[in-house]
Amino acid sequence: MLKRKMTLFKLLGFTVSLDASWVIILFLVVWSLSKGLFPYYLPDLSTQTYWLMGLFGALGLFVSIIIHEFSHSLVARKYGLEIKGITLFIFGGVAEMKDEPNSPKTEFFMAIAGPIASFMLSILFYALYQVANILELPIPIIGTLGYLSAINMLLAVFNMIPAFPTDGGRILRSLLWWIKGDIRWATQVASRISLIFAIAIIFIGFMNMIEGNLIGGLWWILIGSFSLLLPMFHTKDC
Repeated sequence: MLKRKMTLFKLLGFTVSLDASWVIILFLVVWSLSKGLFPYYLPDLSTQTYWLMGLFGALGLFVSIIIHEFSHSLVARKYGLEIKGITLFIFGGVAEMKDEPNSPKTEFFMAIAGPIASFMLSILFYALYQVANILELPIPIIGTLGYLSAINMLLAVFNMIPAFPTDGGRILRSLLWWIKGDIRWATQVASRISLIFAIAIIFIGFMNMIEGNLIGGLWWILIGSFSLLLPMFHTKDC
């Protein structure tokens, strides 16, 4: 289980906590945005502006992750499952369940809720991005909104990758569970498929780094490592 947690707030009956490891990913996100993404797409801004954009972009990302996890938690509650809390940690966030879903249908709807929430956030931020363009707001605001739209779409797509126990892996397990009626078999198959995806993603990361894309390659490796290591942090989280 996750350790070294600090409670941030309580909302809708759920306690949102922060693991100490979150500081690492916060630094990486701010650094990659301020030194890589924003200067590449929006040149000629000041260094201070890039760092502020990186900070607000990172905070927007983690608010988006909290909303993503709340969607899991609310659907879990609807199906009678108890959620102990939501924790942000180095690989993103987890909604901690006390028990596994009791049916493939329950697991499917719980899992799909997260990517749907991220997709809707992407649409919302894109709408705000368009409004900001029409109103001719400052470039840093427009750029940050554009990033938040894109990153939420990326979260929605990434979470659909069948890498158990991420959302896509749980969706895959729910379908396998429904087909055969055996959750243990479904878990074993989903885990094996997850391992293949994780190794492939890490390989892509190393290839990007060899080709000179240091930041992009690092993120691919982190994503692949996420798929490999998340089960170590996972017991019955959704």
